[in-house]
Amino acid sequence: MAPSMQLSAQMLSKSVQAATVLALLVSTVQAHEHHEDKIPEGEAISPDPLDTTLWIHILVQIFAWGILFPTGMVLGIVRSRWHVPVQITATGLAILGYLLGHAHKGRQFSKNVHAQYAPWLMMMVFAQAVMGIYLKLHIERGFMGKIRKWIVSGHGVLGKIIPLAAWVQMLFGGITALGFCQGDHTGQCAAHFIMGSAFIAYGIVYTILLLVGQIWLRRTGRSQEFYDSLVIAAWGCVNTFTEHRWGNPWVRNDLQHTSMGIIWWCAGLLGMWLSRDRRGRPKRNLIPAIVIAITGWAMSGHPQELHLSTMVHSVFGYTLMAAGITRIIEISFVLRDANSISEDGEDTNSFQFLPPFLLYASGFLFMGATEEQMLLLSQAGVTHVTYILILYSFAFLLFLFVNMLLRLYTYYAESSPDGKTADPESRLNGSAIPNGHARIPDASDRQIRDAEEFELEGLMSEDDDDLNKQHNGR
Repeated sequence: MAPSMQLSAQMLSKSVQAATVLALLVSTVQAHEHHEDKIPEGEAISPDPLDTTLWIHILVQIFAWGILFPTGMVLGIVRSRWHVPVQITATGLAILGYLLGHAHKGRQFSKNVHAQYAPWLMMMVFAQAVMGIYLKLHIERGFMGKIRKWIVSGHGVLGKIIPLAAWVQMLFGGITALGFCQGDHTGQCAAHFIMGSAFIAYGIVYTILLLVGQIWLRRTGRSQEFYDSLVIAAWGCVNTFTEHRWGNPWVRNDLQHTSMGIIWWCAGLLGMWLSRDRRGRPKRNLIPAIVIAITGWAMSGHPQELHLSTMVHSVFGYTLMAAGITRIIEISFVLRDANSISEDGEDTNSFQFLPPFLLYASGFLFMGATEEQMLLLSQAGVTHVTYILILYSFAFLLFLFVNMLLRLYTYYAESSPDGKTADPESRLNGSAIPNGHARIPDASDRQIRDAEEFELEGLMSEDDDDLNKQHNGR
């Protein structure tokens, strides 16, 4: 047997052993008895405080799932050698946090979605680890070699899904820790967290397109407003038929929520139509920004029972209105209907960071405005100013983290393996240098390209003059 085959066999054996140990740990934890004897009748949690073990569980899981796994995802996209160490560390911490979550004392919890969802999340990490180990073995023969391309795709897709699934689990964790979203509160709680997460996701996608996605957007042959309007129309259809329980009486804000869904799909269809000119070329429009501003105006006037809730909803509406208005200013006056301020899409204006950040802030404000949260804070004497400042702080931190991940991506994307500058046209043409690294042209590259285009423009104009003279002489 060749040395390489022996090494692969040894690595495979160790991988199987590690997987067996992980499976035993998970099965042991699932067999752990959950005590519920201190939970009052009709409540979801006991009145006991969170103990130190549970706090460590929370902090470890936030660090592993909220920071390390997204960082490892970016490092995997750019094929960095740090991808594997970061993912191994994140997986180890995730397992530790999983065990700690079943070893705590103090507050007791009834059956909840956070505990039920955790094994599925761990299975995703386990599958991701198994596929990663297989890829590291570089098996290229036989059946295992034939399915390699499918494993590569699956590994990449799952790696991008895990941060999204982790976000959902962290929200479930916060809801479970406080015993919220039970009984009659489930519907409005789900609406707040889903819609708030959607605004944050919109802001993240907006940031990605702003900083690294202009070339891809140009390659699709469509403007950003086409995709914005498509999502708005689809989301409006969902809201139209889900915000009211059909067959039951109309209550409280049902009519306002349903009418908001109607205007979303109506405006979305118009935005998709206006995203192309009469010759089929991509064109900017203001419809998505107008929809966001109108939604903010409508939400700012939502009737609420508590003064704190009224103020938080008002600031949420004003923030969302500001996101739409600043988007209109960006398209109309900063970009003047162009896709970006520079041809290669690399440069950005400082004003362009304002609309996506306001979407982040809107998302956090809406997620933090559920009925139970407002009642708890009102009873604790927390003012709306203090609470809103805290939520804005979360928005600043997440916006910072997303920008850091994108800077990490561009750092590796701009660097070729041998340290040399890649072809400046490679990124514009959608090609990449070896190992999947893209190259963004620097200032000197752009100067050379501009000079070449200027000379070429002069040659083309002379040829055109000659052709015109020949045509006129006939």
